[in-house]
Amino acid sequence: MAEKTAKEKTIATQYAELNRFGQNGEYERALKAANKILGVAPDELPAFHCKIVCLIQLSKFEEAINLLNKNPQFLQSLIFEKAYCYYRANKPEDALNTIDQSEEEIDFRVKELRAQILYRLEKFNEASELYHEIIKNADDDYEDERYTNLSAVMVYLEENDINIDSLKDNTYELCYNKACLLIAYGNYAEAEKKLRQCEKLCREALEEDEVTDEEIDIELALIRIQLGYVYQKQGRIKEAHQLYTTNLKAKLDDIALMAVASNNVVCINKDQNLFDSKKKMKVALNEALVFKLPSRQRKYIALNNAIFNYYINQTEQCEKVCKNIEGTWPELSVQTVVIRALSLLKTGSIKDAIELLKKCNVTNDKLYINLCIAQLYLMQGEKLEACKVLENLGEDSYKPGIVGALTTLYLGAGDEDTALKVFEKNSGVKGADLSSLWRQAAEFHIRNGHPQVAANSLEELLRSNRDDKKIIAQLVLACSQFDRPRALSLSKDLPSVDELAKDVDMESIQTIVTNTVTNYKKSPAAKPDSLPGTPREDGVKKTKKHKKRKGKLPKNYDSSTQPDPERWLPKYERTGYRKKRDRRAKEVIKGSQGTASGQADQYDFSKYVEEAGESSSSTVEPSPKVVKGQQQHAKKAQQKRKNKRR
Repeated sequence: MAEKTAKEKTIATQYAELNRFGQNGEYERALKAANKILGVAPDELPAFHCKIVCLIQLSKFEEAINLLNKNPQFLQSLIFEKAYCYYRANKPEDALNTIDQSEEEIDFRVKELRAQILYRLEKFNEASELYHEIIKNADDDYEDERYTNLSAVMVYLEENDINIDSLKDNTYELCYNKACLLIAYGNYAEAEKKLRQCEKLCREALEEDEVTDEEIDIELALIRIQLGYVYQKQGRIKEAHQLYTTNLKAKLDDIALMAVASNNVVCINKDQNLFDSKKKMKVALNEALVFKLPSRQRKYIALNNAIFNYYINQTEQCEKVCKNIEGTWPELSVQTVVIRALSLLKTGSIKDAIELLKKCNVTNDKLYINLCIAQLYLMQGEKLEACKVLENLGEDSYKPGIVGALTTLYLGAGDEDTALKVFEKNSGVKGADLSSLWRQAAEFHIRNGHPQVAANSLEELLRSNRDDKKIIAQLVLACSQFDRPRALSLSKDLPSVDELAKDVDMESIQTIVTNTVTNYKKSPAAKPDSLPGTPREDGVKKTKKHKKRKGKLPKNYDSSTQPDPERWLPKYERTGYRKKRDRRAKEVIKGSQGTASGQADQYDFSKYVEEAGESSSSTVEPSPKVVKGQQQHAKKAQQKRKNKRR
């Protein structure tokens, strides 16, 4: 009896300690108190339950699962805890099996956990139905949280009849998910407005909780990165890149958010700034993202990794990544085959690239693959082979784009007859809308000087479009070259000039023309001869006489002498210019000290004087004429030197 009393006293004391530690968040000490209770009473369910909760709070999920498996007597009472441990241990299939094996009635906690597990398993339709059921039957204070989870599921639904306006957006989480739904539907302008609203709501909510500015920026990073994606889809690349890089510099704990932003930066960089892209791609390929991102996002990150390896010329790695993608996501096989073909093309193996594309057995994207093959043939200069590929596309060969490409290729190859036959062959197709084809054929024949053939095409087009005035006008132009009576009869169906000018604002046109002419006259580049002159009454063209101004002449100018021919040259290039001696430079010693013995004759000027005297009797060298301007320059230079010496 005394032992029983002591046991009960110990259990009561430890429960009190357990309660106190739990309220204070001291889960390590609470775990020890629970172990003391279980040491005295192993079948005590509340103590065991508290121990499992402590392990969950300490993130020891595997230990909690092992403990639950060793004590099956408590399992039916702790279904939620075991399923939650499997869910947090990234084992959603085991978590779902645990819930399905439950024998008792499932409460709201288990249903919500089940809906979240279905979301993780990407069973979005089942998760949506379960959330609708929970929201309909629940009556507590967690309605906003349930609507938040429901809107997150709706982003991935394939239904297009969702009424987005009916969704709540009173909290920033709901507002963010509503913006994500708008992005999924391609409504980027409205998504931008909603994200701005979401940022405002988030900031106000965090400021009320007295959160620091650094923590607010970290929380807002999710919204801003999503806004960057909206900018990127709108073509505002610089703004998007700035948002990505700014928020990646913050101390983000969410690896999924960092991966998405890094992947988007790599998409913006493309084949530029590859060193930065390499660092960003490492972040985007974190292995832990398997449990953080849905497969739709992970597969596009993997595809971008393959494209990046192609850009950096890692052919073997690109081939390996592409094969891994084909094994995991077979729906991306077309993209990976094209990337592999481009990698082979970089190495010069064009034939291997073509064979690889031909082996791709895809029915949905067969046209895309064949166009790639035709492009590779064109890169080799084999136009006729490319034409064969385009002609064997089945029903796709009748598309206007294919027909236009064939005619252009045949004309480029100098085979005009075959180009004309392309239109004749496609004109016999039944059960197809050939209006664009007939238009293309008419324009082609008119350009190549076949108005009669063009008229036949337009006649066929006019049968199904009787009221199309543009076709009638084109037919009139074509018939005017070979059948004028037919052109005149058709021109009666065209609207008159008054009808065409009915909605035209003549005053605005006159204003535009007047302003254009005025601006033209004011333009300095306009030539006065380019516009016709205004005729006078007598028919004589009026001309203005401009008086020529006399040019200014320099002082002391003598018109009787010839001007200095070197007057336009700089002073240092003139004949009489003498370079000033730099006093800082050392003087070069000249004379016999600095000359060799063989140079003595070179500086003996007596010989030149004697030779000049001897040769003066036979030939007379005329003295050069010195103009007056040169004499004046020489005198001024001498005067300056004298003044300096003084």
